Amino acid sequence: MRTFRAVFLRELFAFFVTPLAWVLVTVFLLVQGMHFYLLVSFFADQAQVSSDQSPVQAFFGNTVLLYIVLFLLIPPITMRLFAEERRSGTIETLMTAPVSTTGVVLAKYASSLVVYAFLWTPTLAYIVILGRTGDVDWHIVGSSYLGVFLVGAGYLSLGLLMSAMTKSQFLALVLTAMVILTLFILGVGEFITREGTLIHDVCSHVSVWAQMNDFASGVVDSRRVVFDCTLIVLPLFLTVRVVDAWRWG
Repeated sequence: MRTFRAVFLRELFAFFVTPLAWVLVTVFLLVQGMHFYLLVSFFADQAQVSSDQSPVQAFFGNTVLLYIVLFLLIPPITMRLFAEERRSGTIETLMTAPVSTTGVVLAKYASSLVVYAFLWTPTLAYIVILGRTGDVDWHIVGSSYLGVFLVGAGYLSLGLLMSAMTKSQFLALVLTAMVILTLFILGVGEFITREGTLIHDVCSHVSVWAQMNDFASGVVDSRRVVFDCTLIVLPLFLTVRVVDAWRWG
């Protein structure tokens, strides 16, 4: 446990001492702040907007900007986790430490989750400010953040796997972006395939758009949660196998 904590803190420190980290934080908060402001202004100015919609629901589920942010945010967070260590040669020192491969993988993954949660935490201020001027359904807020966390956790797990498969940070970034984009495009197939067909059901099941619409409406579907947990656990398992493969030659 002590070694796990050391690896976890090392990864957090390594991320936050880089200029990239603070560029990501700044750009993320600026984009999301502007995004939320424009939505609130739109709902305030358009009297004909349906009453069953709210700025919170639109912020988390009904605009493409959320998915663009995830697409641009996740790859830079995960790209260096294993790739940079392999390129620089420091991975050999880490692998000879008294910690299992699973412990190393989980420590690196946990650090990326903390970074991801750290980026989203300030956005709670948007909801608090909105609550001072109108009604906010905190059940929907909670389910929306749960959805964002689960989707991000799955993408981070995929990014960690991509980083373990290459020594190049840039290639890890590109591979992660391609996998996330592929999942998003597959989900879009929900809107262009015929209902009742197998391909439509598959596309609907993996659709991040449909998932976030559900969570942003306060609907926590157990099937969505199971899919997200699978998307977290399976890449982590594969990452352990990949690391073991090049650890033991």
